[in-house]
Parts: sequence; C-alpha cells; structure tokens
Amino acid sequence: MPDRKPLLQRALFSPGSWSETSRIAGILRKETVGGALLLFAAAVALIWANTRWSASYHSLTAFHVGTDRLGLHLDLSLGGWAADGLLAIFFFVVGLELKREFVAGDLRDPSRAALPIAAAVGGMVVPAAIFVAFTVNAGDGAVRGWAIPTATDIAFAVAVLAVISTHLPSALRTFLLTLAVVDDLLAITVIAVFYTEKIKLVPLLLALIPLALFAILVQRRIQSWWLLLPLAALTWAFVHESGVHATVAGVLLGFTVPVLRNERDAGESGPGMAEHFEHVMRPVSAGFAVPVFAFFAAGVTFGGYDGLVTALSNPIALGIVCGLVLGKTLGVFGTTWILAAATRASLDATLRWIDVFGMSMLAGIGFTVSLLIGDLAYESGSARDDVVKVAVLTGSLLAALLAAVVLRLRNRHYRTVWLMETRDTDHDGVPDIYGSQQD
Repeated sequence: MPDRKPLLQRALFSPGSWSETSRIAGILRKETVGGALLLFAAAVALIWANTRWSASYHSLTAFHVGTDRLGLHLDLSLGGWAADGLLAIFFFVVGLELKREFVAGDLRDPSRAALPIAAAVGGMVVPAAIFVAFTVNAGDGAVRGWAIPTATDIAFAVAVLAVISTHLPSALRTFLLTLAVVDDLLAITVIAVFYTEKIKLVPLLLALIPLALFAILVQRRIQSWWLLLPLAALTWAFVHESGVHATVAGVLLGFTVPVLRNERDAGESGPGMAEHFEHVMRPVSAGFAVPVFAFFAAGVTFGGYDGLVTALSNPIALGIVCGLVLGKTLGVFGTTWILAAATRASLDATLRWIDVFGMSMLAGIGFTVSLLIGDLAYESGSARDDVVKVAVLTGSLLAALLAAVVLRLRNRHYRTVWLMETRDTDHDGVPDIYGSQQD
C-alpha cells in the first residue's frame, strides 16, 4: 500500500510548482496596481471629507440612482451601488480564484491546502474574540460587528510590499494570496449567514433561474457577453431583492465557471474558461470596482484631532484596531507555529520565523471587506459607522507600518532569495529551482 501524504509538507513555505508560482506572480502584479488605485481613492475621499467641502462629498455618496419599478428595489445611493453592485464584481473574481485554487491550483493538494486554510481560520477566530472582549459590555448591539477585523485586503497588502520594495520570497507571497482568498470565502459566508436579517424566499428562488442558465452557458463554453451579462445582472438583482447581500451572487456566479478543459475545448489554445474570465474581470475589479468602493466607503469626517481621539477611544474602535493589528498577527502566526509543532514540520531553509511573523502582520491590513461588514453590522452613515471607518483605516495603516518595519529588516536576505528563485542558467524560461519539479 502506498504511503499516505502527511497533512503538511515537511518543509513549510517551500516553493510550489513553477506554473502556479508564475500565475500567482501575474495576479499579484495586477493587485499591486489595484492597491495603488485603492489607496489613492481612499486618500482622495478622506481629504475631501475633511475639508470645507465635506458636505458635497457626503451629498455625492448619498445621491440616489435607479428605480423601484418591476418589484425590484434598485433605487440606491451611489455608495450603495458601490457596496452592493461593484463589490459583486470583486467577489465574482474571488469565486473564480477560489474554484481554480481548489480544482487546479495548489489547494487541490490537502498537504498544501491545510496550512493556508487553518491560518485563515485562526486569523478570523482570534480577531473576532478580541473584538468581542472589547465590546461585550458596550451594549446596544456593539458586539454585532465582531467580523469587521477578520478580513485581509490583498490589494492593500501587496501595495505595501511594492511601496517598501521588498522581495518577499514567492512562497510567502503565494501563501498571503491564498490566505486572503480563503479569508474572502469565510467573509462572504459570514455575510450570508450572520448579516442577513430577513430572507424573501420568492426572489431567492427566482435568482436560481438566471444562475442556472448562466451555468449552462459557461459549461458549454459560451463566452458571449451579450448573453452572460444580462443573466448575471438578473441573478444579482434577485439576490439583492431577497435580502441576502448581493455580493453573494458574485461568488455563486464565479463558482459556476468551469476550470478544467473538456472535449468541447479540443483543438483550442489559450486559457480555460475560469482563467479567461479572470483575465478579463480582474482589471475591472482591481482597477475600477474596488477603488470606487473605497472612494465612497472611506470618506469619514474626523472633526479634528479631538474627534479622532474620541472615535478611537470607542470600544468598537479599540476592538477593530487591536483585532487587526494583534488578532490577525497572533491568529495567522500562532496557527502556523502550532501546526508546525504538531506535525514536526520545519520551515523552508531560506526562511525564518521572523519572516512568517512579518507576513502575518500584513494579514492585518483589512480594508475593503472590513468596511463592507461595518456597513452591514451598523447602520450606514451612523455615528458607529464613522467609528468603524476610522478604526479600520487606523488599524490597517498601523499593521502596514509594523509589517513594513519587520520585512525591511530582512530585505537584504529576501533579495538574495529572489536572485536564487529567478536564476535561469539554461535560459528555458523556467528558473533552475523549479527544473526538477516539472512534469
């Protein structure tokens, strides 16, 4: 009988396959641009909201567009369209990425999937526990925001890596992206289960019709946007009407897209359906949808230094900041260390635990999904909603600064590892360290 694979590989964070590494490198390059746009959009919103023209920013955010005809309540503010509509595009890409990881990526191998999945769960449980500890006695439903500090914003994190010019080893970058993707799946599950107050069954059942038609078309490898977009829009509209947060529709649509080729693809070249959709939609998500959401979500009027101090002294703010900065770091790093100790696995020879610690700090950057959950947990535009925005921005920036300090200390070593990872002496397009791994 063949030996069973261990739950974890003997060397944690060892390089994966070259095909997977190169694919993820391409994704992270796109996310770097998206992260820069996200930071720019958030900065513009913050500056505008704290000038004499702040009223015009809030009026723009609250400006309503749409209609309530046809029984669908789609008369939404621009901020609402950004949160419910544009983020559905973001979660569609998340759905594509998740399915690809579990079907054809490194997560199809239980020995490689165990660590990022466990770390993502640990990175959710510890921040949530810290938030609850700060807010359990705050009263009036304050604890409802327990999921706010549990999310990781990969675009923001990768933008930080670009700003500090660190050559973080590819295995850690891959782990960070995989962690964030699993994190997003957990986040959308939390949104669907814990932040859905009332479900309308008829619209939810009606959503299954365009969703099924969309699935049939993509399974038949039909890529005609004039057919797929209306079906996706109908699915989104019915899910939105059902009371389930509309971003869930994005993930469901992404899950329907096939990853592997079949007999219908015979004789065709180029990427498969999921990869094709990802190439098309990721720039839209990272370059437009998420930055626009950040623009409408991040603009909070501090009210001067005193207002900022008052906001950050709120138990909700303390729970968010400590959850992001301490909880995420302890959750991700602690889970990784415990798994390594339990399985007697060792780190890859090129890494030390301080590298894992710095990467765990990066996971504390929770922006896009954290702000979304904040809108769902507390009434949008309320005083608590403003506290959430201040806390998420503060916690994410603090986590970014601390991670930058730790990772910069090891940057000379990372540069050496990067040179080793990119060395291609036989000029075949595949770095030497992956040569023995190719089929």
